[in-house]
Amino acid sequence: MRKQTRISLVALAAGSVLALTACGGGSDTASDGPVNLRMTVWSGSPEHMKLLNGIADEYRKANPDVKSIKFDVLPLENYTTTLTTQIAGGKSPDLAWIFENSAADFVSSGALAEVKVDDEKDVLPSAKKIWEQDGKLYAYPFSTSPFGVFVNNDMLKEAGQPTPAELIAQGKWNWDEVSRLGGAVHDKTGKTGMVIRDFDYKTWDNLAQYWGGWGAEAWSEDGRTCGFDKPEMVGAMTSLHKAVFEDESMLAPGTSADFFAGESAMTVTQMSRASLLEDKFTWDFVPLPEGPEGEYDVIGQAGIARLAQSKHAKEADGFLAFMTNKENSAKLGAYFPQARSSQLDAATLAKSNPKLSEKQLSDVVIDGIEKGKVKPVHSGQAEISDAVRGALDPLWKKDADVQKVLQGVCTAIKPLLEQ
Repeated sequence: MRKQTRISLVALAAGSVLALTACGGGSDTASDGPVNLRMTVWSGSPEHMKLLNGIADEYRKANPDVKSIKFDVLPLENYTTTLTTQIAGGKSPDLAWIFENSAADFVSSGALAEVKVDDEKDVLPSAKKIWEQDGKLYAYPFSTSPFGVFVNNDMLKEAGQPTPAELIAQGKWNWDEVSRLGGAVHDKTGKTGMVIRDFDYKTWDNLAQYWGGWGAEAWSEDGRTCGFDKPEMVGAMTSLHKAVFEDESMLAPGTSADFFAGESAMTVTQMSRASLLEDKFTWDFVPLPEGPEGEYDVIGQAGIARLAQSKHAKEADGFLAFMTNKENSAKLGAYFPQARSSQLDAATLAKSNPKLSEKQLSDVVIDGIEKGKVKPVHSGQAEISDAVRGALDPLWKKDADVQKVLQGVCTAIKPLLEQ
């Protein structure tokens, strides 16, 4: 049993620190009587639920002491807040999905128990990095998913524009071309050219999928120096601002456009969204456009963890190990790319991803996992995120002074980075 520690996790809603007490080891023995496990997740899509419930049913057949396994879907927009509130209130789930942007806080806090992974050497060291502390792993990286671009080729052709595949063949797939294509789509059809999905002028860290092309970073590698006022970020945000307010090639503030409903020509997101495609139009999935610094890849990651406060530690550990073994991790790979050496080939991925071609999987997913950088991660991320979001608000106006706004971001977060 790990030593009892006082831990703190930032609650997004309150913008304050929740003081939590957790025992890292939990119970080392099976619970008396039938066990009901609960695991929090942020996706309730029918496809994901079918997959998860199928794995759970298999586990329960071999472990009759586990009466039920409930996947508790918490709203995406306040997932971490709700989870930390449950922990603070003594109502912790047994298992949970954890976002990459809160990994540092959860891992360092003592809220998570050490996990054991089937054939851990098969899991890429880079994928485990943000989930490790003192040589121990505190969450299994069940989703290491690079961002790519889904494309509505029919809409681009309607606007008289080339497809990204054609531009890639010409060596011209870059953000300048995206802005040109998007502007043409808007002018011709009245629809949106490009949408960075789940950004919505709130979730600013999703803009890493854009500014990575300029070599920009939110902060330095050691996390202590702000990067928003650096020339690379100023260049990226100036380009983004122009695309939105001058070229009208990207989603404007206060508006919405769902690519999968045919409302935009392109969207930046992950391969799991392929489940939303209904083949109402001809589509493609391609790598992120190049920026001035050339090619780059960005990864969104999530971990599966056993909570230290779980009242059914042995059973929860058993289910986590079963859910993440080689066989079931391959099943998870249908929606959540696995950073396992044994699965990083297009033919293997294609077996569980029938909507995507081997080329799409190779160009976007495999290359991205091997080369990509994880979205910005920092301890105290919730406080930092709130500060960045507030300081960026003045940027989303047509007459904004980009450099001044970005300097203001650094002023706002400098004390938090130095803590």
